[in-house]
Amino acid sequence: QVQLVESGGGLVQAGGSLRLSCTASGRTFSTYTMGWFRQAPGKEREFVAAIDWSGGRTYYAGSVKGRFTISRINAKNTVYLQMISLESEDTAVYYCAVSPRNSIAQISGYDYWGQGTQVTVSS
Repeated sequence: QVQLVESGGGLVQAGGSLRLSCTASGRTFSTYTMGWFRQAPGKEREFVAAIDWSGGRTYYAGSVKGRFTISRINAKNTVYLQMISLESEDTAVYYCAVSPRNSIAQISGYDYWGQGTQVTVSS
């Protein structure tokens, strides 16, 4: 059974930092694109960042570029999202996901999803 488990969320003040982790189990995803999405209350889920299978290519939403960094360690089946200079607008539930079709920002291209981890940024 495939399972993605996120961790690292929490409450942080504006300007602070957090690092999210997502570990996959049940199979290896070393050849797939992995991504992070987020959903704020009352809003649709949106793309945050993605990384290709090798870690050599990364992609970011404009709102987080320069502040967030996605990375992965295939040997650990884990993807990370380092977030700095957090803003109140970053408050959301953050989800990691896996795309067997190497989708980048399209939600429909991701087949496996974690349960989400809450990030709350206080101003």
